[in-house]
Amino acid sequence: MSTSKNKLSVQTLVRCAMIAAVYTVLCLVLQPFSYGAVQVRVAEAFCLLPVFGAEYIVGVTLGCLLANLLGSTMVDVVFGTAATLIACLATYALRNVRWKGLAIPASFPPVIANALIVGAFEITVFFSDSAPTATMAVFNAVAVGVGEIISCCVLGVALVKLIESNESLNKIFAEQ
Repeated sequence: MSTSKNKLSVQTLVRCAMIAAVYTVLCLVLQPFSYGAVQVRVAEAFCLLPVFGAEYIVGVTLGCLLANLLGSTMVDVVFGTAATLIACLATYALRNVRWKGLAIPASFPPVIANALIVGAFEITVFFSDSAPTATMAVFNAVAVGVGEIISCCVLGVALVKLIESNESLNKIFAEQ
């Protein structure tokens, strides 16, 4: 393996670790907003980073896993992390799709995945005080979805725009 390949691998590993660490810290520092049925997990804006490369799928998913291990339940470790992985994979697939120059289409997978997996399923099945109902599932999906819209469609799209429009940030985040 050449030195150039090793350097790129180390850079990729460091990028993934940094994203995972920042995601985790943001969730823990903003804990009242990061966990629960009604949440605006600011770190979820990072779900749009796969727009810049597949390596961010690993970093964001690892960050979610760590944040859920340290601040939530084992149920959320499994289902919340799975939702984030699915969201990041779909976001990566939509990385080149823009609406009016913005990565808005790439912001939808995290909203949908978390609304369905975390809201409609996880919270309804594992954290309700009564037998799950369709109404409860819809309510929980909407509650989680609204937080994800704020985190991903607003903050995440703004983050992508900032990175794309700033040459220095673009050099750091863009796929090498």
